[in-house]
Amino acid sequence: MKQIEEFLTGRMWLRNFTPFPKDQIDKAISDGSVSTSPGILDGRQCARCLEKSTKKIIPFFCAACHTICYYCRQCIKMGRISSCTELITWALPSTISPQSHTFHWNGSLTPLQERASQEVQKSLLQKNDHLIYAVCGAGKTELLFPPIFDALKKGLRVCIAAPRTDVVLELTPRVRAVFPNTIVHSLYGDSPEEWGFAQLVIATTHQLYRFIDAFDIVIVDEADAFPFSYDPALKRAVMKAKKKEAPIVYVSATPSDELVKQVSSTSRIFQRFHGHPLPVPEFRSLWSYEKDFAKGKIPTKLAAWVDGKIEKDEPFLVFFPTVELIEQAIILFQKRHPTIEAVHSKDQDRKEKVMKLRKKKIPGVLTSTILERGITIPNVQVAVVGADQPIFDAAALIQISGRTGRAIDYPEGEVIFFHNGIVRQMDKAKKRIISYNREVIK
Repeated sequence: MKQIEEFLTGRMWLRNFTPFPKDQIDKAISDGSVSTSPGILDGRQCARCLEKSTKKIIPFFCAACHTICYYCRQCIKMGRISSCTELITWALPSTISPQSHTFHWNGSLTPLQERASQEVQKSLLQKNDHLIYAVCGAGKTELLFPPIFDALKKGLRVCIAAPRTDVVLELTPRVRAVFPNTIVHSLYGDSPEEWGFAQLVIATTHQLYRFIDAFDIVIVDEADAFPFSYDPALKRAVMKAKKKEAPIVYVSATPSDELVKQVSSTSRIFQRFHGHPLPVPEFRSLWSYEKDFAKGKIPTKLAAWVDGKIEKDEPFLVFFPTVELIEQAIILFQKRHPTIEAVHSKDQDRKEKVMKLRKKKIPGVLTSTILERGITIPNVQVAVVGADQPIFDAAALIQISGRTGRAIDYPEGEVIFFHNGIVRQMDKAKKRIISYNREVIK
């Protein structure tokens, strides 16, 4: 029963898909330890993701209950939920023993980080939401360590949520190293089973569909990133997963104007932790690059740039606007340099490929915007092919630029925007980066 309590506390789970034997769950329900609720609530609203749009709550003839049922398309990837399915959660007061926590970090905060860290702690004590508006490489994660440790010592449950799996994979080992005695769960699509009661959870925002009234503090990392910034259901998931009075800490290098206005308490850091300025992107024309790739040719300027990085033994990322273009380009690049790899959102091996780049086992990676944030590779150089394309808005271009110059040993880096004509978003990104550097000079 203890394992069931640890698993279900703060969670909503499909009754028929628990990792426990059916008879144990049935007994827990009968003695009142576990409560059940219908998957689709009255008024045809999904109990898990709170979706109620008639376009996403769909009627169908159900083979299980032999009548017309409704199912939710919004969160179907988490397991289909319908009118006759049941969700279960822990129903009794918690009997989980407090954990003992240690803080193991040898780093030190800059004065700007220290100030922001204290401002976050003050907001959390007052149960107020807080925005950390800090440039890429400012050390946003590190300044959160003291507030997280303070919360853990008080017995509070903390969630760090991020829109993308890659960010979760990047954060998890860093956080576990800092809090070695804390049970930390890392949750994302197809993540391995984790046991015990996690007082600290690192999860994609999609995974929060499965939680309810669970967290005393929620930290939303990369709060401006797709899909969280575009999907109201994910925002509802965050609100459902936290306790009613629990504060939210939003973290972003490129927050929307709406988010800046929404959160009254804000910490701003426009300087990287090592004190060096942000690399400013350079614009280079790459006329008719799509036609070149279609003809089986790498554009001359791009080929020269990649060759130069390989000669200097500098790891690199080349961002492309479409998966189709990546697939065309990788064939040509591998003829020239066989060890170059390519990744995109549907690549199940992208974690391993990024690790190879970090360990300098491969020279570079061709990528989609999936790697625009959440990864740190020392001395990495960056190019964007088709920086004029709509998918590369100013926020994306700033994030991509922020991959360079992050390490204290390599505080500089090259960022090239290859284009087929300069567009407003490119100018906006460059001007914003220059403005951050000017703020530091002031």
